[in-house]
Amino acid sequence: MPSRPSADAVLLIVPAGMDGQHPAAAGTMVCGIPLLRRIVVAGVRAGFGQILVRARGKEDGSVLDGTPATLLAPGSVPPVPRPGRLVLVAENVLPHPRWLVALLALPVERDRLYVDGSSAAVIEATDPGRLLSAAALSRSVEDLLVTAGAAYGTEPRAFDPSGRVIVATSEDLERAEEWLLRSLIKANEGFMSRHVERRISLALTRRLVTTRITPNAVTLVSLLIGLAGAPFFLSSAPAYQLVGALLFVAHSIVDGCDGELARLRFQESRAGALLDFWGDNVVHVAVFGSMAIGWSWSVHAAWPLALGAAAVLGTVLSAAGESRRWLEPAGLEAESSRLARVRDSVANRDFIYLVVLLAAVGKAAWFVVLVAVGTPIFLALLIWVARHPDGSRRP
Repeated sequence: MPSRPSADAVLLIVPAGMDGQHPAAAGTMVCGIPLLRRIVVAGVRAGFGQILVRARGKEDGSVLDGTPATLLAPGSVPPVPRPGRLVLVAENVLPHPRWLVALLALPVERDRLYVDGSSAAVIEATDPGRLLSAAALSRSVEDLLVTAGAAYGTEPRAFDPSGRVIVATSEDLERAEEWLLRSLIKANEGFMSRHVERRISLALTRRLVTTRITPNAVTLVSLLIGLAGAPFFLSSAPAYQLVGALLFVAHSIVDGCDGELARLRFQESRAGALLDFWGDNVVHVAVFGSMAIGWSWSVHAAWPLALGAAAVLGTVLSAAGESRRWLEPAGLEAESSRLARVRDSVANRDFIYLVVLLAAVGKAAWFVVLVAVGTPIFLALLIWVARHPDGSRRP
């Protein structure tokens, strides 16, 4: 969310051209969603209090159904917002919400138009109604910038080019989709997750996003794949264990698709996050439990079961503590940065590849020892950091 109040901020989306052949028309699909709709939802996520769309044609209304955007018909009398920030974006600019947030916080001189080519502009307007009235009469963003520039004066300003993609050709459309997919990669991901799993999951997500398959359905498929792999760890044979480990990896890859799909479609929800989170942990419990049982069978002793019980208990207790992030009123937003760093530095998916290596030699069960020792330590760190978020006392 923006660092400055944005309830009075207005996002104005204006046609990039009126030739009727522009590749970024209202219904242009970008990863399964019309480009115009993506701009509007990005504005909602950025915190704009009002979003206005200068209508190009009747198709704009159907594209925007269910969004808070207001159509500004040609020659109509626009709503009169209070003085504040107005951000103008051409309809062929695909923005990231963080880019729009940065424009909301951009230091500017009042009643002066800051322009980035013919793609975007920012003004802190005493009377935004003047610019909106000009927008209702303008045929394109170029026309509007000429009119507004004469009224306010302009100053060229290059906005961060990495936060948006301008779609001017069919090649740009493909580049925009690739940019959207790359933006789903998290900065704190492990090496194998970033360079192996994400490459596969993003390729799958790119195909799923145009279907009716929901993120929660993908989560359930991922859960079934993981559970299908667990029984293979009951055997001490390397071949069986390797099959289980590869299914474990497949579970992890498919599990990445549900979040990618949800973010691309703007379908994120607490319920979906909880289903994904507990689905992962159910698979972990099944895998670690099967490893311990298989180890116990192979050595004809009960002590591996104690290690398995410690691994399962530590996993469940850590998961219970983590799930409070979604259940507490403040949720994820109240989480301390220290707690997030501890969790993200420890709880990454690269450990799965150690399971693969151990399984290849029939020793996957050895991983239970690491889990039995590691999860209690991880849980203790989470508890300590949660109680001392400012680092006032060192462990």
